[in-house]
Amino acid sequence: MSTLKVATYNIHKGLSQFNRRVVLHELRERLRDLDADIVFLQEVQGERLFSPHAADPNQPQHEFLANGIWPHHAYGMNAVYDGGHHGNAIVSRYPILRWDNQDVSTNPLERRGLLHCEIAVPGRAQPLHCVCVHFDLTKRGRGLQFNALAERIRRMVPQDVPLVIAGDFNDWNNHAARLLAKELQMEEVFEAKGGKLAKSWPARLPLFRLDRIYVRGLHIRHGEMHPWRKVSDHAALSATLVLP
Repeated sequence: MSTLKVATYNIHKGLSQFNRRVVLHELRERLRDLDADIVFLQEVQGERLFSPHAADPNQPQHEFLANGIWPHHAYGMNAVYDGGHHGNAIVSRYPILRWDNQDVSTNPLERRGLLHCEIAVPGRAQPLHCVCVHFDLTKRGRGLQFNALAERIRRMVPQDVPLVIAGDFNDWNNHAARLLAKELQMEEVFEAKGGKLAKSWPARLPLFRLDRIYVRGLHIRHGEMHPWRKVSDHAALSATLVLP
């Protein structure tokens, strides 16, 4: 059996809470300290054409964060505007064999996608499927996006293949547990090990359980929350998993 460490983080476009300063350099160091094999990122700016912050690196944020540690990465562009664009990203130590970004937007103001990667984990005959999500703030929108996610998994991920779905679910009423646990036979890392979802937002005083790591076909060793209060308005989550 081999161990796999994953993490998820809504990086808030590389800006501190209330958008006061660029925190990408600090964020990169924090993520590296986690020593994760695969990182699921939300609110990643793939391009920022105009910025008042001199500290902005002149490259896509996921490439800046991945440089030197995670040689493989995929970026799903969701929201496009005059000053650039942002979306989800997955960075990985292991090769990404295929990836696709499915548009699941439900309104013009919240552009969302499902970033789906197949990753070649050493010693495994079958790829690991990873889906990075960031769902709507509205209940109706989330419901439609959950249904789109479930349909995609049923259609594209065989039942006997390991699967990780992680990200910012904005799931105030925990609809995801009912859908993903019952319909897709998935476990949420923190709920499985501690009986409760992790409180991840706001990072300064986490009260709401918005960020999740769901798995299928992997054993859960443990999960950890990382409330980096000066880096984003979300806390990061990480999980150590075992591939049977």
